[in-house]
Amino acid sequence: MTSEVRVPTLGESVTEATVATWFKKAGDTVAVDEMLCELETDKVTVEVPSPVAGTLSEIVAAEGETVGVDALLAMVSEGAAAPKDAPKAKAAQAPAKGGASVDVMVPTLGESVSEATVSTWFKKVGDTVAQDEMLCELETDKVSVEVPSPAAGVLTEILAAEGSTVDAKAKLAVIASGEGAAAAPAAAASAPAAAPSAGSKDVEDAPSAKKAMAEAGLSGDQVAGSGRDGRVMKDDVAKALAAGKTAAAAPAAAATPRAPSSADDASREERVKMTRLRQTIAKRLKDSQNTAAMLTTYNEVDMTEVMALRNEYKDLFLKKHGVKLGFMSFFTKACVHALREVPEVNAEVDGTDIVYKNFVHMGIAAGTPTGLVVPVIRDTDQMSFADIEKAIAEKGARARDGKLSMAEMQGGTFTISNGGVYGSLMSSPILNPPQSGILGMHKIQDRPMAINGQVVIRPMMYLALSYDHRIVDGKGAVTFLVRVKEALEDPRRLLMDL
Repeated sequence: MTSEVRVPTLGESVTEATVATWFKKAGDTVAVDEMLCELETDKVTVEVPSPVAGTLSEIVAAEGETVGVDALLAMVSEGAAAPKDAPKAKAAQAPAKGGASVDVMVPTLGESVSEATVSTWFKKVGDTVAQDEMLCELETDKVSVEVPSPAAGVLTEILAAEGSTVDAKAKLAVIASGEGAAAAPAAAASAPAAAPSAGSKDVEDAPSAKKAMAEAGLSGDQVAGSGRDGRVMKDDVAKALAAGKTAAAAPAAAATPRAPSSADDASREERVKMTRLRQTIAKRLKDSQNTAAMLTTYNEVDMTEVMALRNEYKDLFLKKHGVKLGFMSFFTKACVHALREVPEVNAEVDGTDIVYKNFVHMGIAAGTPTGLVVPVIRDTDQMSFADIEKAIAEKGARARDGKLSMAEMQGGTFTISNGGVYGSLMSSPILNPPQSGILGMHKIQDRPMAINGQVVIRPMMYLALSYDHRIVDGKGAVTFLVRVKEALEDPRRLLMDL
């Protein structure tokens, strides 16, 4: 009996998708609910599972094809393998005699990403690996991608060395499954227990951090983790090493003072190639300065009312919505309110045209151990305070873990950057092209202010709006920032749409 594999429901108003990747090929055996392929739409990535166990007998829609909702993707023959491929399928599943070779391929990198750099191998040839154990880490222009083992077995061949550039469909390595899979648990049982990577905590450290600690001879309790739940990141290891070198060098320098030389300086330098993410950040920031006629205007906001409102309702908000009420939702709402009045700040330049956006896709800049990324929250003009806070928390966590997809960082129309979390009192943010505006938030600091003829202490924050002067005039930029200030100093204006 043959079952059809069809395009699932893609979501409201989404009528078509592109076949991004097939994980199986014709003749492969598949289990029920095993992922067959991945579809991409304008909004989401959708994985398509097998409806039955059997053999993938035919692929109807190839990679790169555009398909509509309920379109036929493939056919699966239930039960035994298709006759012509039966020997191959059985050989692939036979674990007892020698096993089968399983290719490790570059995973889906995201829309418009055609290549990546192999940054770190966590395993070497001859190592036993468990299924889904991390083999290596790839770096693209935007994100780091960890590559898991597709099967349990032995890593028999590495085809792409560290530092090499691979395309989106390249083969990275070969795994011998079968006997290797059986040997893996035994090897793990006989091997001495590895030292926990972060003291006695159960949090899994970043694989690149584990490799760096092993090379440096550091144990987990010697490195303070900056990742989520104390996860040790690669940067944390570098900081721990730098701190150790500084501490060791201080007494030595005191004991043997001598005139410095250029050779001494060179021996204390460390040259590290920029990651692809850092290269992209550098290029985009410089392109922004070279392309846009960027100007910054400043104002300050009294945070008294927002802080009072937040303190009054934060417990009820958390109880009802399951997420903390922060300042970002207030600033997001205030910006949406101001963008309606000054739409050119939400527009972009395209040649000799101005493209006005009748929606707000808000970019929220987030610092990560590998660099600054800007996940985009779509249609924030249609969202509640709770929806915004949930989206910011979810995107922020994915950013810190390096799990953001390319699609999640594209399509923004305006950006908010909060340097205040690092203690910044004043700065001029750089535009995130092709956007025409970015709001810089800063540290809240008590300052003496003249209020109704009296000097009082108020929690104040400097605001900075950088804008593209090609399409945003000074009047529009100042008006935008004043509207943000007014909405934050009297949050009731947001309810009244004033």
